[in-house]
Amino acid sequence: MRLLGGGIPFVWGIDTPEIGSHAKCIKERRLALIAKGRLKELLEERGLRIEIKGIDNTPAHRLLVNIYREDGSEVGAMLLAEGFAREWRPRHKNDWCRR
Repeated sequence: MRLLGGGIPFVWGIDTPEIGSHAKCIKERRLALIAKGRLKELLEERGLRIEIKGIDNTPAHRLLVNIYREDGSEVGAMLLAEGFAREWRPRHKNDWCRR
């Protein structure tokens, strides 16, 4: 499953730091663990609503989703606003190791 953050498949969404061996540096790995913890907190809430928007074109064929809380806020957009994610657009790479 891949969060879109309220975005539109293949047009824009959110990008989160990579975890484990996919991370390009220790800073990215640490940020990923913090972001994962925050996402876990949000996903433990009751009353979440999932909207499936499509399927990505990777070999894993992950679902592209927006997840909404009871108050209508979108989980991925919250991660973006809280600094745990960055905007994603095609052909744009976020460098989590800089900044």
